[in-house]
Amino acid sequence: MPLRSPPLLFAISTLIWGSTWLAIKFQLGSVAPEASVAYRFAIAALLLGAWCVATGRSLRFDRTQHAFIALQGALLFGFNYVAVYWAERYATSGLLAVLFSTIVFMNPVGARWLFGSPLTLRTLVAAVLGVAGVALMFVPELGHAARSREAALGIALGLGATVIATAGNLAAIRNQRAGIPILTSTAWGMVYGALASAFIAVATGVSWTFDARASYLLSLAYLVVFGSVVAFASYLTLLKMVGVAPAAYVGVATPVVAMTLSTLFEGYRWTPLAAFGVVLAVAGNWFALRPGTARLRPESSGLP
Repeated sequence: MPLRSPPLLFAISTLIWGSTWLAIKFQLGSVAPEASVAYRFAIAALLLGAWCVATGRSLRFDRTQHAFIALQGALLFGFNYVAVYWAERYATSGLLAVLFSTIVFMNPVGARWLFGSPLTLRTLVAAVLGVAGVALMFVPELGHAARSREAALGIALGLGATVIATAGNLAAIRNQRAGIPILTSTAWGMVYGALASAFIAVATGVSWTFDARASYLLSLAYLVVFGSVVAFASYLTLLKMVGVAPAAYVGVATPVVAMTLSTLFEGYRWTPLAAFGVVLAVAGNWFALRPGTARLRPESSGLP
């Protein structure tokens, strides 16, 4: 399988982000989420920038390019992550996984509105299967959230994070269409994401602390190298190769990986509904991403 093949890029993004759920748990506690996000992407920007320099890639962009890279970075690496961390204070990770999986609707709709990209029946059917599957995987947590007074705020923050991530994806598509290189723009984007997170931290008055324990340092290292540099480089390359709608299915496949790891390391117990949810989620991914299938286009629906 070629290194830049879409299936491999999809697998890398999904497997890494599916495992970051465990790593992020070690980031919560003594260090404010805003500060942790800023640390993560500042270090990731330094590493990726150093790699770009070592491989002869220019990090120079003009003011207009920097403006759009800053937009992408602040949305995708800053505000998005801070909103997710805030949402986790009021909602369970399962509820947030369901909310974030709705990006499979938001991405193609946003691309349709902004770029005129086709919105096909195949995309919509696959999205319904994917989101339904993720919802079934987390039925117990959804029931708990329905009884929680704080769930409404968590839902609002989770949906807000998903909208921000969608906007970041659309900004990335715009930058790629403008011929801005992925790796170098990602390095600068992470700089802007770290600055956005730092701005939020200062504006909200959080304390700038650091945790020198091995659990925090090791989880931070994993999130920097794999969760940020490797995963985002793979995902943004996938975004360029297959488009914003198919790439969004990383958000459906990631909870499946996260639950598998939870089974191995946290003693998660499967239910028939959860197993059926995995089947639906996988079916949605397969339906959306399988090669060589003609798009389903109804004659009278108004969809192109």
